[in-house]
Amino acid sequence: MPITDSHLRAVHEEVLARNPAEPEFHQAVQEVLESLAPVVARHPQYVDAAIIQRICEPERQVIFRVPWVDDAGRVRLNRGFRVQFNSALGPYKGGLRFHPSANLGIVKFLGFEQIFKNSLTGMPIGGGKGGSDFDPKGKSDREVMSFCQSFMTELHRHIGEEVDVPAGDIGVGGREIGYLFGQYKRLSNRYESGAITGKGLTWGGSLVRTEATGYGTVYFTGEMLRARGESFDGKRVVVSGSGNVAIYAIEKVHQLGGTVVACSDSSGYLVDEDGIDLELLKEVKEVRRERVSAYAEHRGRLVTGGSIWDVPCDIALPSATQNELPEAGAAALVANGCRYVAEGANMPTTPEALRVLTGAGVAFAPGKAANAGGVATSALEMQQNASRDSWTFEHTEIRLAQIMKDIHDRCATTADEYGAPGDYVVGANISGFLRVADAMVALGVI
Repeated sequence: MPITDSHLRAVHEEVLARNPAEPEFHQAVQEVLESLAPVVARHPQYVDAAIIQRICEPERQVIFRVPWVDDAGRVRLNRGFRVQFNSALGPYKGGLRFHPSANLGIVKFLGFEQIFKNSLTGMPIGGGKGGSDFDPKGKSDREVMSFCQSFMTELHRHIGEEVDVPAGDIGVGGREIGYLFGQYKRLSNRYESGAITGKGLTWGGSLVRTEATGYGTVYFTGEMLRARGESFDGKRVVVSGSGNVAIYAIEKVHQLGGTVVACSDSSGYLVDEDGIDLELLKEVKEVRRERVSAYAEHRGRLVTGGSIWDVPCDIALPSATQNELPEAGAAALVANGCRYVAEGANMPTTPEALRVLTGAGVAFAPGKAANAGGVATSALEMQQNASRDSWTFEHTEIRLAQIMKDIHDRCATTADEYGAPGDYVVGANISGFLRVADAMVALGVI
């Protein structure tokens, strides 16, 4: 969809010129700007205060080297990033991604999305993101610890519970968070629990945090279904990926009466018509850290060619990585009768695929809304840390479910108000933007 407003076009052109060779960041910015024309027309104060230009420029970007020693005694080198994008609503909040593909453009795209995602939660948290091109796959625990300690030795200067609160993302799970927090505690000489989220339950973590992103995506999808007089009962569901988000999305779909028939990883995609055996998948992925091909040795079948989006379904939950659902995949979903798509990952749907889905009338939930349950529960973890409290699983899950319902309703209401009924992309972008923009106006030119 073209950017029709002249002010927004000028902002977009400036972003492209100031941030060359960062296609993921360009994509994320364009997707938001495409929604904001009615906002600019209704609220000229945002133009006068250069709010949109400022929201597209990070408040701070930190890039640093990360030297570490492998098990053979060789010195290795990676690059670390932290982009502190916007703190109008609270301390920067966003995960760390350890993956060979991590670069400044990807971290900026993730941080930009995080601004609006965090705003949609209604919690007092700003937007940021970080990571490294380090790959924890195939590394020993000692090597991962060596890297994490070196990474935190630099990062600790820039974070804190009132400044910037990192969490996990791709490649950063409980093991990595433990090593990172241990080094932060050592360097800061204090037990500042709220400085990092995703911690273990015995040292400041929150129940439901592990499940939150996957559960939240399914809760949001359930609200989409409910708005159309439907439920998960009897629905066939495809979930891409098989990491944390995918596993707990599968779990919640099954609890709500749906059947997940396919998931995936880099070795291919798994089809199990009887429904994914969650205990077996957890054993393979979380305990043995193996590929889904190991699951296929026991049940189901592994497909190494084609696309997981070829599997017929009612609901698709792309939950692996950015731009994983291309135009051809969207066309296959539509042809096979898929009517709902909700993003468990960050920006997994390409712009071309989104046009195919919306053109066919598929109800589509963008990641900044659908997968906000993870960061929302991180904020709940921060609340527990601040009050030296620990909530039950049931209490925390009720809070999560209510937050996701509120996000859904806010997106739907905002889309209606701005002339795009049923368009969750427009609703999420405008609703997330307005809360941040109003705070930026109130805080002055900073």
